[in-house]
Amino acid sequence: MLAILAANIGQAYGHQCAASAREIKPELSASARENYEQKLSEAKAAHTANPSDADAVVWLGRRTAYLGEYKAAIKIFTDGVAKFPNDPRFYRHRGHHLITLRCFDDAVADFEKALTLIRGKTDEIEPDGLRNAKNIPTSTLHTNIYYHLGLAYYLKGDFGFAATHFMNSYNRSKNPDMLVASAHWAYMSARRFGERRDADGLLKREIKNDLELIENHDYYKLIKLNKGLLRAEDLLSEISGDVNTLGSASLGYGIGNYFLYNGDNAKARAIFRRIVESNQWSTFGYIAAEAELGRIV
Repeated sequence: MLAILAANIGQAYGHQCAASAREIKPELSASARENYEQKLSEAKAAHTANPSDADAVVWLGRRTAYLGEYKAAIKIFTDGVAKFPNDPRFYRHRGHHLITLRCFDDAVADFEKALTLIRGKTDEIEPDGLRNAKNIPTSTLHTNIYYHLGLAYYLKGDFGFAATHFMNSYNRSKNPDMLVASAHWAYMSARRFGERRDADGLLKREIKNDLELIENHDYYKLIKLNKGLLRAEDLLSEISGDVNTLGSASLGYGIGNYFLYNGDNAKARAIFRRIVESNQWSTFGYIAAEAELGRIV
């Protein structure tokens, strides 16, 4: 009976790992929470009006996740997989939040499935749920699948596979923001895999020093750090007061990783500990720092 119950729970959430995982909700300002709740209410109404519309299911799951209800979002995307088994978006978004819940193997499986569903198909812009400063989406369905698959492998410590998929994302990127994000993670993956010459060549050959970005400024700073154009100590001063922001967690992780693959484990460990003491539990910088602390000896 217990085995059957466990199987049913795992099926409901998409994966048993997600059912039993820890879930920590983000700290939101009153205005942000009010906005997210309003958007979720609109998504629920749209889904109720047309429950057979795949877009409505996707947005219901996305709006649910923005409020930190990651398990509930995974459940929605799992229902979407059952209703629309050939729509890669449900695997892509479920995989994203499986990463959030630290279910890396399950996330890899979802993204690998999504890859089979996009093969031979035209890419499409992926609309932002949280608009950037210019309200211009910077990623596509295909680049996001490759990018998040690379991230899932990276967090597992499979840096070779991670580098391959981040480069797949890079090669399909349509704008500077996605180019910078993909190149940054591809570089770190290659360095961790021991391919410094290829990693340095990527940044020197492909990434210019005068790109105009919308949002990935911290990743661009880290690229310049790895190109020798910025100093780690100067970047650290930017987060000296507070790591409780998304940008600070991302920037801090990149700096810590810079020290790590350049042989200074003590500095790397100190930075990673600062990050995991912050309130950025659901961010990729925090998750990566957490994973590193489990690996550094």
